[in-house]
Amino acid sequence: MELLIFIIILFILFFLLEKIVNKLLGVKKQKISETPGKKIDRWGRGIIAVVHICIAIPYFVINNNISLKWYFIILLIFTIGFQAILEWKYIKNSRQYASTLIILIVGLIFMFNIEFFIRVFSL
Repeated sequence: MELLIFIIILFILFFLLEKIVNKLLGVKKQKISETPGKKIDRWGRGIIAVVHICIAIPYFVINNNISLKWYFIILLIFTIGFQAILEWKYIKNSRQYASTLIILIVGLIFMFNIEFFIRVFSL
């Protein structure tokens, strides 16, 4: 139960962080699916999902929990990094990619220190 509350609070904090960063950068949220990059976005996300499901998950599930942490870090880098690249390329005259990169950096900092947060909140 504590883990579920922690995850919900974490999602709320990331949502609020995104809103604050978008407000500071003056970003009006726009979807990549409304740009010419729609097909590339779909294909890229599909390829990332297939690679992680077919190759990465069996490898990391067989190994220990430390490897599972690195799996989530790599998944975060690929998915959010890919999104930031597409936003930079297809959403012109916007700093939306900068907002996405800030979220990526904060997410990576959190993932690197996940053991600390688990200890502090004794989950």
